Amino acid sequence: MEQKKVLPFNGTQEQAEKLAKVIAEHKGQPGAAIPVLHEAQDIYGYLPIEVQTMVAEGLDIPLSEIYGIATFYARFTLNPKGKYQISVCLGTACYVKGSNLILEKVKEVLGIDVGECTPDGKFSIDATRCIGACGLAPVMTINDDVYGRMTVDEVEDVLKKY
Repeated sequence: MEQKKVLPFNGTQEQAEKLAKVIAEHKGQPGAAIPVLHEAQDIYGYLPIEVQTMVAEGLDIPLSEIYGIATFYARFTLNPKGKYQISVCLGTACYVKGSNLILEKVKEVLGIDVGECTPDGKFSIDATRCIGACGLAPVMTINDDVYGRMTVDEVEDVLKKY
């Protein structure tokens, strides 16, 4: 089984101080883990084990509970996101029109899989469900830019823009 490519954790002292402040504001409150994890993700961009450990220790909650929350809710991510976040819609309309082939081409060109980030931190890939642009199927987004009626042949040219 191939191991996912994971960028090393590069948290700063400033981020750690911000998180410590957030934890202190919520410590002792019932249900504090979820709002703290939301703010931690805003600070770091994702929830690596190092951040989960800080939250667990700061709130005096078992790391297993923090990990369980972070992996249960779809809004949390354990993987870093690239400067350019690519999402390929796999909703029904897009899938029927070949979005799975678009996704495979993106993965091939970038050399990473869904949920991964390129080693330079430039690109990350996510497969999403319907984004509400069914009339433009198949759809790929890069950050806030929407590319509709995509073809496999257009993937490399679109990625070169970034």
